[in-house]
Amino acid sequence: MNQSTQVRQREWLDYYDRFDYFSMATVRDGCHPRIMEHQEPTEKAIVLVHGLCDSPYFMDAIGDYFFTTLGYNVYLPLLHCHGLKAPNGMEGVSLDEWKANVDFAIDRAAANANLVSIGGLSTGGTLSLCAAANNHKVNGNLYLFSAALDLTDGILGIEGDIKEILLRTFLTDLLDTNKPLIGEHPYRYTHIDLDGARELSKAIAETDALIRDFMLEKPFSKTIFAAHSESDTTANIMGIEDLQQVSIADKFTFFRIPKSVGVAHASLVLKDPIHASDANETHAPLQQANPMFQQMLDAIAAIE
Repeated sequence: MNQSTQVRQREWLDYYDRFDYFSMATVRDGCHPRIMEHQEPTEKAIVLVHGLCDSPYFMDAIGDYFFTTLGYNVYLPLLHCHGLKAPNGMEGVSLDEWKANVDFAIDRAAANANLVSIGGLSTGGTLSLCAAANNHKVNGNLYLFSAALDLTDGILGIEGDIKEILLRTFLTDLLDTNKPLIGEHPYRYTHIDLDGARELSKAIAETDALIRDFMLEKPFSKTIFAAHSESDTTANIMGIEDLQQVSIADKFTFFRIPKSVGVAHASLVLKDPIHASDANETHAPLQQANPMFQQMLDAIAAIE
């Protein structure tokens, strides 16, 4: 194993020092925060943020590409109440803590590189847009993967916008079933807990406000790469279309996967399928890979 591989696979141990609600003992195997730093100084770094109820594992293949092929230092934070062996129904989960997790990663990236980009999957994309707009240390590009800037219509015909409003009310606590979050998936919880969904709805409210401000004042000036599937039944693609409308046209790349390809929400970032922990070769994967993963990476390279 060469030195760069050893660095690439390193668990981010001082992340636990900063956030003591995480530790090597409490985080599930494979769900740990990750850090990929080159031995020699590098000009660029990127923070990649996972989605709601999953873990940094989902961003690993994209992070590896940024590290190995594009020469970035890469930081994959673990969000508050995620990736735990005993998640306790995500009780106490906090948007403010998610922002603190992301800001810590940005600080570490900025300390070791001159140009800091950020990106994320789903909720991680929502948080990344907020950070790109508000944290001056993010002076590079913004990468959005199935970003949850808007929710799709849901149960009982509830429209996405109404669902976002309801999630921010006391009804979240009343409707939360607190079903067990640990199941056969090794890298995510079994379902989206309503406590976490409530915090996501708050983040979406912030990105909605940002987009309105860009529309009224001036366009969002950063270079944006947005990948989204037309088959996504979680994050409405209209959220990306709205952001595109308030961005600079020649600085916005939209990698739009046709509905005919059938790429699901979280599968968009997967190079390889994910199987259950106890699965054998006869078992179907829990989550399929994105058949257009390499084309997506090629599109990322084109804007570098």
